[in-house]
Amino acid sequence: MFVEHYGLTGHPFQLTPDPSFFFGSTVHNRVKSYLTYGIAQGEGFVIVTGDVGAGKTTLVGHLLDTLDPARFRSAKIVTSQLGADDTLRMVATAFGVQYPRDAGKAELLTILGDFLAERQRAGQRCLLVADECQNLPFEALEELRMLSNLSVEGAPALQTLLVGQPQFRTTLAGSNLEQLRQRVIASCHLGPIDATEIEGYILYRMKAVGWQRNPEFTADVFDAIHRHTGGVPRRVNVLCSRILLFGCLEDRTLIDAQAVDEVAEDMEAEGESVLDREGAARRALVPRNGNGHGHLAPAVDGDIVTLLEGLEGRLSALEERARRHDRVFRRTLTTLSEHLEDFIDGMRPRTPS
Repeated sequence: MFVEHYGLTGHPFQLTPDPSFFFGSTVHNRVKSYLTYGIAQGEGFVIVTGDVGAGKTTLVGHLLDTLDPARFRSAKIVTSQLGADDTLRMVATAFGVQYPRDAGKAELLTILGDFLAERQRAGQRCLLVADECQNLPFEALEELRMLSNLSVEGAPALQTLLVGQPQFRTTLAGSNLEQLRQRVIASCHLGPIDATEIEGYILYRMKAVGWQRNPEFTADVFDAIHRHTGGVPRRVNVLCSRILLFGCLEDRTLIDAQAVDEVAEDMEAEGESVLDREGAARRALVPRNGNGHGHLAPAVDGDIVTLLEGLEGRLSALEERARRHDRVFRRTLTTLSEHLEDFIDGMRPRTPS
């Protein structure tokens, strides 16, 4: 909806990882340098960790897009709780290798070994990306380690990038993975975008879809967005999408920090539990003297007044939010109705002149 409203050529903040939207922040470029170094070594494991939504998949996808396809053959698996045989099947499928449906572990290893040797002799290095590797059990990691041992005329036949959330480092530190750790040649962690680079990140994405300064952003918008998201790219994308939708429905050509705060408050309200707050309010009325009889102690009279004032303020805020949602809902219905009328008009047969 806001894409058409603001004359954009696409969605600037889609959640699906897209390497073409890669933004080289300081932290992303640093991790990219580690990855480039690791891949240049041509062997072992390269590890990338980062919190959910940090941009790991986008970064790795961008890096793979820069590799010469004549020299590299890359494949990606998104891992889950896989057994040893299932891991080998996923790797074979990712590289496009055919294998018998009833193939066992030994046969799968032979088939993969032959494929990797063929690519090596053809001058292609094989690179495997295992995304969400924090889900891999020991048996699956052990199979990946065994694959990394394959070589052709003394040269490694496969290199693996392990991409996952920070808890994978705890898994990797286990005593049963000592042999895999010894084959790690580069390791890095992808953190959030710094507050000083949020503006660049947002405007880069807006310009990528033909943004012509409509809507315009005030200077305080970007600090507000970083404050609400912590600089995590996926959170930034979610919030910015909602901000643009808000601007569209409110017919705004200028987005300021107040608009950011309003949208963020709405999103937080949608995700919070009112019951939890009510439970906390009830617990606040329990006497502090521990008599356990449910009578109000004089010592909490001041707390009750403060609590009631807080509840009154919260009720007023909820009423205002409900009124704003009602306005947005009505504008949405009007916009959808107009789009539907245009669609129906376009479907009507034209009368020859």
